Amino acid sequence: MKQKMIGVIGGGQCAPDIELIAEEVGSLIAQKGAVLICGGLSGVMEAACRGAKQSNGTTIGVLPGNCKTDANLYIDIPIVTGMADARNIVIVRSSDAVIAIDGKYGTLSEISFCLVFNVPIIGLKTWNVDPAIFQASNAHEAVNKAFALASK
Repeated sequence: MKQKMIGVIGGGQCAPDIELIAEEVGSLIAQKGAVLICGGLSGVMEAACRGAKQSNGTTIGVLPGNCKTDANLYIDIPIVTGMADARNIVIVRSSDAVIAIDGKYGTLSEISFCLVFNVPIIGLKTWNVDPAIFQASNAHEAVNKAFALASK
């Protein structure tokens, strides 16, 4: 069986409380044996990757630009796209489930792609624009739901 890939999406900038939540999400994803895939930059993405690495997980960053060195320090596999925000489709299509944490319009676009492509989406302190978005109240609930939905 192939290893699960759980996407983590959220803003490139975030408040300290959101950073802690993202770090816990990343750690839990790694503890459950999945690969974390994200946009590879700062904010929620970096915090989630830091958490994954602290739990010996593997991280993939799908970068918007043309340079591997744009990736945050916790990315194991940088994927350079030169696609700007269009990279969001790659993140969503590569994920078995996606956890959205906080975020602004870029995160909203990724949530929309999840809904369009029928990729399970779990929201944690983020947009609640469709009943298909499972709203979690904490990191454990979000990760457990992501794994349950990814297995269907």
